[in-house]
Amino acid sequence: MKIGGLMKMTLLDFPGRIACTVFLEGCNFRCPFCHNSQLVDLCSSDRMSEEEFFTFLSKRSGLLDGVCVSGGEPLLSDEIFEFLRKIKDMGYSLKLDTNGSFPKRLERAVDEGLCDYVAMDIKNSPEKYGLTAGCEGVSFETVKESIELLKSSDIPHEFRTTVVKGFHTAEDIGKIAEIIGGEEKYFLQPFRDGETVLCQGLKEFDTEEIKLLLAAARELAPKTEVRGIEL
Repeated sequence: MKIGGLMKMTLLDFPGRIACTVFLEGCNFRCPFCHNSQLVDLCSSDRMSEEEFFTFLSKRSGLLDGVCVSGGEPLLSDEIFEFLRKIKDMGYSLKLDTNGSFPKRLERAVDEGLCDYVAMDIKNSPEKYGLTAGCEGVSFETVKESIELLKSSDIPHEFRTTVVKGFHTAEDIGKIAEIIGGEEKYFLQPFRDGETVLCQGLKEFDTEEIKLLLAAARELAPKTEVRGIEL
């Protein structure tokens, strides 16, 4: 696996765990608001080797109890399974971040016990999916398959949407909430601009606008919360 970065400790990324987050390079989406734009393409050489990463994990045994595998899109390649298995074999709990576009690989990771928590991004309502993912040919049906897989599984999970002015409306959020269903954990994550964003100059929602999106989501998914800001 090509490792594009490592956050050596986080108390936020993996609920209930003291974890690190490893960022894998390569993604099949080109979301304009992506904050990890440097990870979208596969680089010619690793920024960190797998050997270095697993040496780090061996030294942090007893200090960390979880590993978040993020990206990029971790499920881009079948190589991910051996990588996840090595982490699990070291005794760590594992959280997997995914865009949900590889439901068969997600199913395998869940069935083989290679992850303990899944965080899945839902980019937008079905009608706007290709535009928001930056790939007009993307199929929402594969994403929906991943949603249904997680809903029917016993694995702890969450769904989340980064909301960006000009891309998302209250109607869009309501459609996502309807697809997710009332009992699911759903987070709205307000977009914040920055130097690493793939497309510069995108607009942020203000607090009052976020409240309207939250209200729209809670009509059908009452457990929806906003992550990253105080309302």
